[in-house]
This record gives sequence, structure tokens and C-alpha cells, in this order.
Amino acid sequence: MQRVAIARALVNDPDILLADEPTGALDSSTSTQIMDLLSEVANDRLVIMVTHNAELAEKYSTRIIELKDGEIIGDTNSFEAKNSKNDNKKVKKRKNKKTNMSFKTALSLSLNNLLTKKGRTILTSFAGSIGIIGIALILSLSHGINSYINKTEKETLSSYPLLIQKESVDMSTIIKSMTEDKETSNVESDEIASINIMEDMITAFSKDVKKNNVKDFKNYLEKNSKKIKGYTSSIQYGYNIIPNLYKLEEDKVVQVNPTSVLDAVGMGTSNVSSAYSSYMSNYNVFTELIDNDDLLKQQYNLVKGKWPKNYNELVLIVGEDNQVSDYTLYSLGLLDQDVLKEQFSNIISNKKVKFEEKKIKMDDIIGLNYKLLLNTDYFEKVDNIWIDKSSDEEYIKRKVSEAEDIKIVGIIKPNPEAVSGMNQAGIVGYKTDLMKHIVEKIGNTEIAKIQLENKEINVFTGTKFQDTKKFDMDKLSNEQLKSIQNINDADLAEFIKTYSENALATYEENLNKLGIHEIDNPDSISIYPKDFESKEKITEIISDYNKNKKDEDKIEYSDIVGIIMSSVSSIVNVISSVLIAFVAISLVVSSIMIAIITYISVIERTKEIGILRAIGASKKDISRVFNAETLIEGLAAGLFGIVVTLLLNIPINLVIKKIVGISNISKLPIGGAIILIIISIVLTVIAGFIPAKIASKKDPVVALRSE
Repeated sequence: MQRVAIARALVNDPDILLADEPTGALDSSTSTQIMDLLSEVANDRLVIMVTHNAELAEKYSTRIIELKDGEIIGDTNSFEAKNSKNDNKKVKKRKNKKTNMSFKTALSLSLNNLLTKKGRTILTSFAGSIGIIGIALILSLSHGINSYINKTEKETLSSYPLLIQKESVDMSTIIKSMTEDKETSNVESDEIASINIMEDMITAFSKDVKKNNVKDFKNYLEKNSKKIKGYTSSIQYGYNIIPNLYKLEEDKVVQVNPTSVLDAVGMGTSNVSSAYSSYMSNYNVFTELIDNDDLLKQQYNLVKGKWPKNYNELVLIVGEDNQVSDYTLYSLGLLDQDVLKEQFSNIISNKKVKFEEKKIKMDDIIGLNYKLLLNTDYFEKVDNIWIDKSSDEEYIKRKVSEAEDIKIVGIIKPNPEAVSGMNQAGIVGYKTDLMKHIVEKIGNTEIAKIQLENKEINVFTGTKFQDTKKFDMDKLSNEQLKSIQNINDADLAEFIKTYSENALATYEENLNKLGIHEIDNPDSISIYPKDFESKEKITEIISDYNKNKKDEDKIEYSDIVGIIMSSVSSIVNVISSVLIAFVAISLVVSSIMIAIITYISVIERTKEIGILRAIGASKKDISRVFNAETLIEGLAAGLFGIVVTLLLNIPINLVIKKIVGISNISKLPIGGAIILIIISIVLTVIAGFIPAKIASKKDPVVALRSE
């Protein structure tokens, strides 16, 4: 069988061709034609021919390099011949310097090889990514669940803060005594043993009410704000003030807070409602929002309008389906209380009454305007005496018309994925700034200043506190006597009534009646921890405050959430670790597969290894080429695994959302994705290390002779 000279691409470079010499079996004419053809090809390509025929080389080649045992022993066009004798030493030094293939070149050679085998490269990357996909999915679920748990903890603590009150009873001790297991003596099978919890309960209730110096503790918190700020989502100071809000209509004034709905239908005094009046009278439609806008926006979604920014802006909280109770609508003055009163009368008369569902446009709610009255606004100074005018309709109308505006600017509803401590649908929320505004404004009124400046004198009677039990003309001052002579009979009656009602009042009771508070001396402090770990840090800060304090100066707090703490996060982390350990086995299998495929690549590229060695590539260069190949495969496997995981997270989240109603529970953290890609690269490089070493140790002469 005759052999002819053939030219083929060398190391995938179309500008470099390798030619086999014509064999002696060909006649001279055919050999000449073949060599002429190669000479023509050599015009725009580099043609390398390995031959033992010196005559053929002399006739057709432009440069002859003689090799023996892989070393150059002769070169007809050497670099040394073109340089002067003085440069020979430098040339020899350069010649003796070992060649070094750059890693960029190694990557290029490996990438070209992988691209010629696209199908196998894709399958290899997919197989190598299976373990990465498994671990990435576990990390996604673990990260999502832990994020949800942290969010749940944060929102739960936003409903149940650490509460410090001026006067408090340790309710946590009572709850703990009722819930914890207690040991009993040996019980026979036909006996029942009692568990002693009454002792703890009676002891807790019988103790003197604990009085906390919240003023000093507030100063301590403000001085150490940097220390505690990182552990809290909000610190809220409470004042025993209920905003007095009215809705001004054409011919009447409707009190919306405290609500007047029960009074409108007579339930406040009716025997029929006596069982409920005590409870319902405390049900006010308006409440203070948590003093943290970010946390508030996590718990609620804005439905219409805008979020409150100023003290005089309110938001209405509706239910999941945009519903509120008709009680709220009556309280806010959106439904006519006179109609309700008529319906109630019909019910009492055993007449059939139908309460129909009401629908209110959101645009009719946003912009609702209310008037704010201070506690001190109910008292009018006539000459030198103060009269309670709260029952005077004309006076209240006048004061309401002069009062400042408070309006609803938005409608919000609970985030379905948020965890809230209570259902607040039908509640109107106001910012903490409103409380501060009321405290400051009351403090600047005349009656408040008079009472604060005269701590021993009752501002309503003009006498010392508890110096009289009933109205007594002899106890009045000369100024009051003169004022009585000048006022009308109606005001005189109101003065006598005010005098009698406040005759036995204390200084503190007068302050509460007038709504007088100090900004630096709140009635309560609510500390909202970010999570359970932060709560532990806060309790440590409180313990540090209590050190070296007398018992009566120590701060006590209520912590209901502390009793129901759980270790759900720890359980999730343990389960995730176990699952990752199992899935990691697939990474070992993938590494072994990569090693086998790399070894197959070494066998397939034996001839290429011989050529690279023949043109000067070192053993390290050969090893670098195959290490670069495994690095590319590891990178491709890692990226492929992350992309597949992100795609799989979409249907996983849809299924979880449909089953449990929680969205985006499976989400891969960016840091985890980067680490997994690095792990994939490291494992594949390690797996390909032995095949790369085998390739570097191949004899170049043997490699060149292989087919």
C-alpha cells in the first residue's frame, strides 16, 4: 500500500501545518509533485516536515533543524549566525534559558481542544455540576428558611417588646409558674396529685407593685445609644395619653377618639350592655404605630395614598380583603351614628332590623380631616377660676373649629407573609411624633403651667390637695370669690361640679387629668429587639445598669416572648449540614469522573504532546495545559450548576407558595454561589492533577510516533 505526503493542522492552528515525507515507494515524479505542492502551501503557511532524507531537506527547505534525543544539534538559520561574535555569550545564555508557556496560552490551547468536542464538554460539565446543584438547592432552602425565621422573630418581637413600666407586676413569673413542669411526690395509681402554682401566683400578686425609675433609665439609654442601637429595631417611649379627635360636620361635632359609638346608642349606661360596656369602652379605633418606618413597611403594604411622615398624618389599616368593621366606620364618622341609634332602639323594641354591608370608596377615606383637642382644652378660665366645659356643646364646637387638623393620608393592610402579633384591621395608626407633639403643647398651656408651678395647690379648687372633701365657700380665695360673683349661673354650676369632682384629687391625678407629662419621664419604655440574640444582649445591658443599684432603683421588665423562645434556626442548620454531607458524596464521584475524562484526553492528544515537546515545551508546560483544561471544566460545571439551581428555584418557590403561602423561600445567597464555583474549580483541578502529570512525563519521541 502506497503512502503519500499529507498536510494537517498542527495543534489546531490553521497557519501551521505538519507534513509527512513522501515514502520511497513513490516514483520520483510523484514525490516531486507532492513537494512542489507543499512548497506552494508554504508561501502563506508555516510547513514543518519531519524527515530523515537529507537530500530532500536540502532541496526544498528554507531552514533545517537537526534534533537528537530531543536536543537541537544543528540549525542552518540559527539566531547566533546573525549576531556578532561579541553577542555570542548573550545569545548562548538566552538559548540555555528554559522555555516557559504562559498560562494564558495554556488556557487558549485547552479551550480550543474543548470546543472541538462540544458535546462531550457539555456532558462533562453537566455531570460535574450535579453535586453542585444538590448543595446549591439545599443552601437555597436553608438560607430562605433561616431568612424567614429571622423575619418571623423580628416581627414577633415587634409585637412583644421588652416592656418597662413606671408601675408593673412581673407577669412572666406568673405565666412561667402556670406553664412549667413541676415535680410531685410519688403518686399511687389510684391517687391524683396537685401541682402547687397558687403559691407563686399569690406571691407575685401580693408583692408591692414595682416602681421603675424610667426617667433615669431613659437617660441611660440615650447616653449609651450607640451601644444598644445595633440590637434594637426601635425604642418607643409611651405616655398615658389618648388623643382627643373630633370630626366637624355642618351642624354637629362627632367625637371619634375616644370613640363615642357606645354612648350614641346608650350602651354606656344601659343594663342590657352592662356586661360588655367595660370591655368595649376600652376599644378605641386609634393606636400608636411602631416607631420604625422600615419595619412598618415590612409588616404592611401600602394600598392607597402614602405613608405617614408627619405627626399630623394617619393611616387606616384594613384587612386582607380590604375590609374593616362597621364599628370602625361609625367611630370614624363615615356612617351616621344617629341611624345606628335608631336601629338599636328597634332591636330593644323587638323589631326586625337588617344591618347591610357598607362599601366606602378609598378616595372618600383618604383626606378625612379630624380635629385634635388637648386635655387642657376642656377647661376654660373664667376670671380666676377653671371650669370643666367638656359637656358644653357650644364650647366644644368652638374649640374644635379652632383646633389643628389631623388627617388620614393612606390606607395600608398587613403583608400576607408578615407575622403580626395581633389583627389590627379597622385601626387608624398615628406616629409616635403625635404623642411628643401633644406632650409639648399641653406643657405650654396656662393651666398646665399653673399646676406645675404650684405642686401643693389644686388648680381646680384653689386649695391644698385633700384639704377639703366638698365645696366650701370658706375655702375659696378672695380672687375666686370675686370671680363667682361675676360669672353666670351656668358657669357657677359647672365650677361647683368641677370643684367637687376634684376636691379629693392628688397632684399626680391632676397631672393625668390634664395630660401633663415630661418628655424625659415617660410612663413606659418599649424596647423592640431585632432578633432573639439581640434580646439577650439587651437584657445584659439592663443587668449592667442594675449593677451596684439599690433594689428600689433597679429596673424590672416584662418579657413574654422570652418564655416561648425556640431553637428552630438551630434545627434547620443541623438538617442542612447533614443533607450537604450526603450530597457532597456526589462531588467525589464527579471528581473521579473528571479524572477519567482528563486521562482519556491525554491519550487522545498524545501526538500533540509530542509536537509541543518537540518545539520546546517543558514538562511543566504540558502539565499546565491539562490543568488549564480541568480548570475550564470545573468553572463550566460550577456556573452550569448555579444557573440550573436558579432556574429550579422558580418552580420550587411556586410550589411552596401554593402549599404554605410563603413566597421566595428558596433563594441562593450570592456568597454561597461564589464559594460553590470555587469548590467546583478546586475539585476538578485536583482530580486532573494525576492525568496532567502522566501527560507531562510522556517521552516526546514516543509521543510523535503514536497514531
